[in-house]
Amino acid sequence: MHRSAIGIFDSGIGGLTVASAVARALPREDIIYLGDTARLPYGTKSAATVSRYAARAMELLLRYPIKAVVVACNTASAHAIPTLREATDLPVVGVVEPGARAACAASQTHKIGVAGTEATIRSGAYQQAIMALAPESEVVTAPWPLLVPLAEEGWTHHEVTRLTLETYLEPFVASGVDTLVLGCTHYPVFKPLIRSVLETSFDGAKIALVDSAEVVASDLTALLTERGEEAPERAGRRTFFCTDAPERFARVGGTFFESGELAAVTAIDL
Repeated sequence: MHRSAIGIFDSGIGGLTVASAVARALPREDIIYLGDTARLPYGTKSAATVSRYAARAMELLLRYPIKAVVVACNTASAHAIPTLREATDLPVVGVVEPGARAACAASQTHKIGVAGTEATIRSGAYQQAIMALAPESEVVTAPWPLLVPLAEEGWTHHEVTRLTLETYLEPFVASGVDTLVLGCTHYPVFKPLIRSVLETSFDGAKIALVDSAEVVASDLTALLTERGEEAPERAGRRTFFCTDAPERFARVGGTFFESGELAAVTAIDL
């Protein structure tokens, strides 16, 4: 059904920010994306449940002739990467380590904030990854649970979202971080609003915003080159699956994939 493709999965729509970056970096590659919208959000689930959901999502992707798996979900990356790598010989790329790397490179003061789901923050994955790369760093963390449903609703510029961000950003501004990791793939779609809130509500506080999408795309490009698995000269195909509400996924997903409404989304049962 597909030429050798890159398989990408997330708990919902947010991972399309990663898929979009991969599509821009690797336009010739086929991409198969799965959003597990029926089980959204992963961020409030236990580590065992997240690992189970992630394993099932990868099992579905492995039905297709894929050559790499991208776990475009910070919560699943924090909890399930070792288990997923044990289950396949294919490369499995997460988003936490690339995000930590980008944050350490961006920070001038070594004072780094991490915003994420409750499960991602609780796992300590970003804290550990940042400290391993830059032990002199001070890491400030806080969960932003409301942003996932707001993103899934498509409220990327809504007044409710602005007010929520004013509350969520306050502790990071107060602690003086110069870099903030958007530790959930739903969050990058709010970058323009976050910058606006920092400008208008916090006197133009200067905080660099980091998401792992571009770094993941760069890592994946290097990986495929190293393995000699780059796609031939052609236009890559994009295939989208979700586990619930495909019409809504197609409509809202265009905001994340930067292409307008997604052309076709197929509902599939995990």
